[in-house]
Amino acid sequence: MSNRRRPGRDNNYRSRYLHSTAWFARRDRWFADEETRTGHVRCALCLGAGSPRSLELHHLDYRGVTQTPHGWTAHEPHEDLTALHPRCHEYVHQLIDRDRALSGCVSRRTASIQAIARLQAKIAHYIEASLGQQ
Repeated sequence: MSNRRRPGRDNNYRSRYLHSTAWFARRDRWFADEETRTGHVRCALCLGAGSPRSLELHHLDYRGVTQTPHGWTAHEPHEDLTALHPRCHEYVHQLIDRDRALSGCVSRRTASIQAIARLQAKIAHYIEASLGQQ
């Protein structure tokens, strides 16, 4: 199983599920639950504050997503989703797509968590380097 993204035209999940009423209802529920749990919603990568309008949700696992003859069901556990700014979300996918170990040798959850950690380390290094130049 590959963690690489498939083109949208060949990917029923991206072309149908992410546009379904089931997904939008699950997404709204996730943001409400996260606000209740933590008091705020932040991007998992840059840690910047966000809202349902400014953040996307990244699936760490697809176990709760199923397609039936009647449409899609969205029963992802809260911890199988994480919020990311659109640009941060794209960075995570680009790293997973390019890295052989992340794209195929580990679970999607592990790939996502490792990609976020690597990108956070790069951000921290960049900030330290920038502050050292001042």
